[in-house]
Amino acid sequence: MDVFTMVVVIVLAGIGYSCFEVYMKSKTKQAEAQTTDEGLLAELDAMRARIEVLEKILTDEKHSLKQQIDALERQP
Repeated sequence: MDVFTMVVVIVLAGIGYSCFEVYMKSKTKQAEAQTTDEGLLAELDAMRARIEVLEKILTDEKHSLKQQIDALERQP
């Protein structure tokens, strides 16, 4: 094997390794993004459930009546 061929083989091996490394990094980032998306969706579902509970509390007749009584008590 002459020197030129050896240099070409080494350069091609380096390029191949770099391509493999970029591929593996992108695959890892995709997996992390999917995990993050699942976590965000779960958090969004939890927030929706909490908002539903708050809406039920605020639209409850007892809560409205208590606010009206408090408003009457504050009047001079």
